[in-house]
Amino acid sequence: MSDILEVQELKKYFRVDGGSQLHAVDGVSFKIEKGQTLGVVGESGCGKSTLGRVILHLIEPSGGQIFFEGKDISNPNRSMINYVRENMQIIFQDPFSSLNPRMSVSETIMEPMIIKGGISRSDMYEKTLKLMDTVGLAQRFTNSYPHELDGGRRQRIGIARSLALDPKFIVCDEPVSALDVSIQAQILNLLLDLQEERNLSYIFITHDLSVVKYISNNILVMYLGQMVELAPSDELFENPAHPYTEALLSAIPVADIHVKHERLQMKGELTSPIDPKPGCRFMARCPYAAEKCAEPQTLQNISPDHQVSCWMKQS
Repeated sequence: MSDILEVQELKKYFRVDGGSQLHAVDGVSFKIEKGQTLGVVGESGCGKSTLGRVILHLIEPSGGQIFFEGKDISNPNRSMINYVRENMQIIFQDPFSSLNPRMSVSETIMEPMIIKGGISRSDMYEKTLKLMDTVGLAQRFTNSYPHELDGGRRQRIGIARSLALDPKFIVCDEPVSALDVSIQAQILNLLLDLQEERNLSYIFITHDLSVVKYISNNILVMYLGQMVELAPSDELFENPAHPYTEALLSAIPVADIHVKHERLQMKGELTSPIDPKPGCRFMARCPYAAEKCAEPQTLQNISPDHQVSCWMKQS
């Protein structure tokens, strides 16, 4: 299998008062094979949504390289950005605020086709109806508006819109976090069906570890802009290596009252992402912290497909 996306040392810094910089994404590197899903997890504010937007050039990177289908799209010109927009799409977290309230369902789905051009109005409308059928939207909603629909149907509109130009890669930015649990399952199954039918590749951004295990081939754990662990889904859940990953997994509720469940408590203050020191950013909250943690940490293999940024696990 060949890689559809490769990211090397990707960075995104935001300037703040006093000339300092907030390190939202700081040296992230990974690859995604065609037809596979990379889950990206971490607490709110860890940079996972910024990572997705930087890859799509909705926000321009501060450094690093992005390769899509072997092409360097790090600094795209006009023709390259059109290529990116056609082949790389996003499904947003909030299915209401991401839709134009003044556009009907059909108008919303057709908008990317209208912008691209070269398609007749009748062909666009026919494709819109097919996309509505694909994502499970009844044709009676063609002329409906977002406020007339529930959250699940709104998110199906967002998914149909992301498919309008037949992309190869989609960033799913917490696409089910704003939905009821029963609707979440429907949307997740829809995404998996679409992936199989269209050979799509996903980045699936979420804070819900139960969800990410269900949909992902590999999982990347982020903490304050940096990668702390990267491993196949099953491997990460069975053998978490970084203390932060251990803490996240220990927070997953267990339904069986007869199973003793111990949580790894994270105490202490969050390290500031503004001009952070070179050591481990999780050090202040880590129960295993030592002096060596103040030194720069690098991501290294502890098994062929399992990388971790923690000197304790590497030694």
